[in-house]
Amino acid sequence: MTANQRGLLLVYTGDGKGKTTAALGLAIRARGRGKRVLMIQFIKSPERTYGEKIMFDQIGIEIYQKGSGFTWTKTPEEHRESLKSAWAFTKEKLASGAYDVVILDELNNALAIDSFPIADVLPLDDVLKTIKSRPETMHLVITGRSAKDEILAMADLVTEMKPIKHYYDEGIPAVKGIEF
Repeated sequence: MTANQRGLLLVYTGDGKGKTTAALGLAIRARGRGKRVLMIQFIKSPERTYGEKIMFDQIGIEIYQKGSGFTWTKTPEEHRESLKSAWAFTKEKLASGAYDVVILDELNNALAIDSFPIADVLPLDDVLKTIKSRPETMHLVITGRSAKDEILAMADLVTEMKPIKHYYDEGIPAVKGIEF
């Protein structure tokens, strides 16, 4: 296998806006080139409607919201169950070999949760092992703030989004079509 046939690990992290947006653009580009694309969202809940889901359903990109929403919107047990289910689902999908590009949206955020225990339902060592054992030609994109050092060390590309100016600071809330 040549270097350009090997699956890459790309990480979009940092406190600035644009991590998921960058991954969405990559997904569209890959689909345009005939790649089989899957996006699993670890924090977003299927109880809400997101613009990316509406569009991806139209263009044939599989997308699943497996989370419970923001950590303060549900009980820790509800979040723990969502994370456990999301991780089992992710491992099954990665092992299937059915995809060329897989995006694990906000996995970094999930791994960084410290307001309740998650190590037993989303173990970092299992995440690292699963990343390493994915099909060798599969590109994997991981997004979210607070990426673990171990994931950064494994990555082929790390982009850190840095906030310079944001309309949130002026009291403008999330904008439909921009944030969701």
